[in-house]
Amino acid sequence: MPAISQRVHLVLLAAWTTLWFAVVQPHGGFSWHYLRTGGELLYAGTGRPDGGLALYAHHPELQMGPVSFLTAGLFNPFPEPVGQFLAAALMSLLGLVILVVAGRSAAWRFLGTGTNHQRLRQRVLIAGLAFIPMWIEVSVRFGHLDDVLALFFTALAVHSLTRGNAAATGVFLALAMDSKPTALVFLPLLLALPRGQWLRAGLWCAGLVAVAWLPFFLGSPQPFAAAEFTIPNQPASALRWLGVDDPQTPPWDRPAQAAVGLALGCVAVRRGRWPAVVLLGANARIVLDPSVYTYYTASVLLGTLLWDVIGQRRLVPWWSWIALITLYGTVFVVPDDATRGLIRLAFVVASTAYVLFWPVRDRRRRHSPSLRGGRAGSDDTLDVTKCTTPGKPKAPSP
Repeated sequence: MPAISQRVHLVLLAAWTTLWFAVVQPHGGFSWHYLRTGGELLYAGTGRPDGGLALYAHHPELQMGPVSFLTAGLFNPFPEPVGQFLAAALMSLLGLVILVVAGRSAAWRFLGTGTNHQRLRQRVLIAGLAFIPMWIEVSVRFGHLDDVLALFFTALAVHSLTRGNAAATGVFLALAMDSKPTALVFLPLLLALPRGQWLRAGLWCAGLVAVAWLPFFLGSPQPFAAAEFTIPNQPASALRWLGVDDPQTPPWDRPAQAAVGLALGCVAVRRGRWPAVVLLGANARIVLDPSVYTYYTASVLLGTLLWDVIGQRRLVPWWSWIALITLYGTVFVVPDDATRGLIRLAFVVASTAYVLFWPVRDRRRRHSPSLRGGRAGSDDTLDVTKCTTPGKPKAPSP
């Protein structure tokens, strides 16, 4: 593949994003009304009996976090079509920012290793071409600002982690959970920090989560109403293949998603493969969730993006494209619900086994900055060309 300059790959990804936005936006915003309603209720405060801190008690169907509603409310002064369009445009832009952040995170992780940053930009481009369609699915077609913000803040947490900034890592993970509670499964990223920074990062994270959520739990007579909300168990869900035939969400399902995601993330950090934490957390959700909305796949694609760009150093980011084809492409070409459920289950099993157990090697210099779990990464197909100069290393901007 020809060399890619420092900005050309971003121009190509921006054009790719614009194309998908133009195709999807006229028929998008499927779920935006949930965010618009939540924003109206939150900003209404005591002006409405079901607003303000009583929001979750009276509207358990609103499964988004308070940060998402605070952000969505900023678009409410506009006419609804205009507000939806502006929100979709902003969310699409955040997808491009995530790609930039992922590239810079990889540059910092491999700082001082003689990484060929032309190859790194190529990896970001190839993985980004798979990531953008699913990002447009969640941000434009469905308008799920909560998922968008949760994944965006998680990407920022990963960048802070590679920089060794414990406080920022905790803050961004807290904002992710304050945007969508399912981001809880990304918490093992904190354990990838040096042990001496765990307490600081944890306190920042716990403090901001408490600030965002405690007012709702203390100010409402039914604070757990939202946690009891259920959805139908779809025939195409992987749960069916696991023997769960309940017509609605089983009471154990949400806690199981969190427990499995957290456990797998901790194993990944323990095995030196922390860039797999987001993928493993997303896998736990899609394999145990009773629904099969396509926007769920966006979290998986963020996970494969981070693994392909940061977790290993092969030129071709295979897992991003495998995820796109198996989890999104099969929706259009495989008509049988049970078969689609089996494909979802197979992807989760295969990708989880790969990132946790496939042999990888790390050629990073011993004296280079490292984080807990620095063994992850493979140079098997990467041309290692020295890109840093003697003296103080400087991370490039891939």
